[in-house]
Amino acid sequence: MSTNVHVHLFYGADPRFYRPGDDIGCLYGYHHAQSDGFALSYSQDAPESKPVRLLRRALKAALGFDFIHTWRNRAEMLRSDVIWTHTEQEWLSAALMLLLSGRKAGAEASPLLLAQSVWLLDKWPSYGILRSWLYRKLMGRADQLTTLATENAALCQRYFDRDATPLLYGLNTQDFPVKTPTEWLPHAPIRIAAIGNDRDRDWETLIKAFGNDPRYTVKLATRRRIPASLRAPNVEIALFSGIKKQHELYDWADLIVVPLRPNSHASGITVMLEAAAVGKPMVVTNVGALQDYFPAGEAFYIPPFNPQALREAVDQLAASPLDGLRQAQAAAAGLLARDLTTQHYAMQHVRITQEMLRARAARTQPQARAQTSRPPARESRGGL
Repeated sequence: MSTNVHVHLFYGADPRFYRPGDDIGCLYGYHHAQSDGFALSYSQDAPESKPVRLLRRALKAALGFDFIHTWRNRAEMLRSDVIWTHTEQEWLSAALMLLLSGRKAGAEASPLLLAQSVWLLDKWPSYGILRSWLYRKLMGRADQLTTLATENAALCQRYFDRDATPLLYGLNTQDFPVKTPTEWLPHAPIRIAAIGNDRDRDWETLIKAFGNDPRYTVKLATRRRIPASLRAPNVEIALFSGIKKQHELYDWADLIVVPLRPNSHASGITVMLEAAAVGKPMVVTNVGALQDYFPAGEAFYIPPFNPQALREAVDQLAASPLDGLRQAQAAAAGLLARDLTTQHYAMQHVRITQEMLRARAARTQPQARAQTSRPPARESRGGL
């Protein structure tokens, strides 16, 4: 019999509507796990009026997760054998739904919950008593914890005394086929691209390093607001949305810069994967366990909050194009060697799910044998 897996994603990631016409499948690549042995279903976005949407978002802001979206999808989730989630916003909500539905952890008929955390561990010290208490209670319903970085996994042990399995996130090679570069020669001025919307991007250090310096031309692609005080004439700030626009930006750039604040969740890894695939050297802040993915030699790592180190790294690569080429080639080879793809990412979930199912079977079989081996209750005889 196949294992029924429900992939619970955020509102807006419904595969029926995500990038229609591109045949992209599920965001993050979970669809690669579909097989004769694994039947996947996905959370669906319900149509909603503006007042309902405002209510749902207000509750999400208060709780830290989208419970209304989860509750709408509860029927499919409760029918599943296992629930996969991509961030804590999904698994916290799924855990609450399961508990309210009477599906406690460990019960044979209850769906297993694979709970992946991204930002939770970075935010944990800032949570108040009430939120921390609630999240700990909900974590008790999670059957398996996963993260996308070893630093996050270590924090799960530190904060919650629970083991977490670090997984390697992957690249959608349909959007970004891996092309090993054969030459690299930067322009003058040097063309720098920086991309990302993550909360831990350090745009201030980027602009301090290159702003108002005619030796560099910078294109910064982000949805986040950049303060007017950081604006510079040689730094273009725009949103390069869509795969075509992203490829145009990568094609234009000589190298990719990923400036980051300290974090534990591999912030910036998507851009690093894309840079490796398109064959561009990259300069990256050495935080967030990014070397889980690309060790030194495949990216030029610098310390955080250091504009001078960032500028010197770019200058060093530009002054030695052969070194830049070798770094880009090593990153492309490393991506392929470690199979940093959405296919491999999905297969890691398959492996963990199989382990979870075997562990549950091992726990329940002795209980079942004990029940069947008990002698029948002696018939009571009443006296006459």
